[in-house]
Amino acid sequence: MIARDFTARLRRRERVIGYWSVLDSPVATEWLGHVGYDYLALDMQHGLIGYAGMVAGLTAIDAAHGPAGVVRVEANAPTPIGRALDAGAAAVIVPLIDTAEDAARAVSAATYPPVGIRSYGPMRSQLRIGPTPAAANSETAVLAMIETPLGLQNVESICATAGLTGVYVGPSDLRLAVGGMHPQDPAVEEEFEAALVRIKAAAESHGIAAGIHTADGATAARRLAEGFTFASVASDLTHLKQVAAAHLKAANEGL
Repeated sequence: MIARDFTARLRRRERVIGYWSVLDSPVATEWLGHVGYDYLALDMQHGLIGYAGMVAGLTAIDAAHGPAGVVRVEANAPTPIGRALDAGAAAVIVPLIDTAEDAARAVSAATYPPVGIRSYGPMRSQLRIGPTPAAANSETAVLAMIETPLGLQNVESICATAGLTGVYVGPSDLRLAVGGMHPQDPAVEEEFEAALVRIKAAAESHGIAAGIHTADGATAARRLAEGFTFASVASDLTHLKQVAAAHLKAANEGL
């Protein structure tokens, strides 16, 4: 099964490459599903996707019979985490993890008793994941975002959290967390790169996956070469504008 294989690869710290989606467009998501990425991530925190759009997006990903469906949930709480998993997500990326206790709450919300507190109601997930609670627990990945000053300060204890599959860097927020005035502030480049080294080392020392969000494939390749084990390329909305602008420029230059 795709979910089982995806989670196993994350746990083995194998190289995994995904793509990020913020648009509520199942047709576009299905097309992206045929490109060859290992996973497609639907962004429920900052993306333009509602619950129905998430379900439709995960269904479109499954229709491509290739990538795993991942959801960045909007909050570290049982309801959004459970709904994403019930809808068929193979993994949840949980934002704003500040402490090991936060990470433990995320793991608990994503796992059935006796491990956690997830309520049983796998509306779509039983078609792809599980469906028994023990199987679902073993096949579901939980990824904690490291993006805040406290999260960076506590990254070693976060990575030691039982049941956590990996950590995931939100570079824009992390750059702000180390003192940047804006998400691309070059003045904190040294501090930002040092933070990445610390996060990678913490994940490696505890044998969990280390992921990062990137703006393009070249950056993803560089971060993977530096030691991250998975990377997302972002995003459909950004690339839609970039490609359209490039074609407009080419058309005008040809006149």
